[in-house]
Amino acid sequence: MKSYRKELWFNIPARMGFVNITPEIEQCLRESGIREGLLLCNAMHITASVFINDNESGLHGDFAEWLEKLAPHEPVSSYRHNVGEDNADGHLKRQIMGREVVVAITGGKLDFGPWEQIFYGEFDGRRKKRVLVKIIGD
Repeated sequence: MKSYRKELWFNIPARMGFVNITPEIEQCLRESGIREGLLLCNAMHITASVFINDNESGLHGDFAEWLEKLAPHEPVSSYRHNVGEDNADGHLKRQIMGREVVVAITGGKLDFGPWEQIFYGEFDGRRKKRVLVKIIGD
């Protein structure tokens, strides 16, 4: 069995944003040479997320509005975590959107359903953060 590991770095200029990272993940899969196995992709920061959904801008806008209703950034004083910080909402948003995805690899391709893509979600941006890609298989 082979194993592949790579870190991808992102620096989202806004507080919140979503980036389709499917092309970068597919490049990792090509680099790995693995044809059958599993791919794990996870955010390595507690105010960021990796998730699978549709690559549609209206949906991404809906995510942003929905998350802001569930865990609004303001007022920062409403969160106990924000003593000396202002990112408690980012922790909550990450919890909602999830830490990682696992995708089957079949015939050297990501075994997606219709419209599925992999996204990086940022909830406390304006600094560099990592995403881990780990692929195992043959």
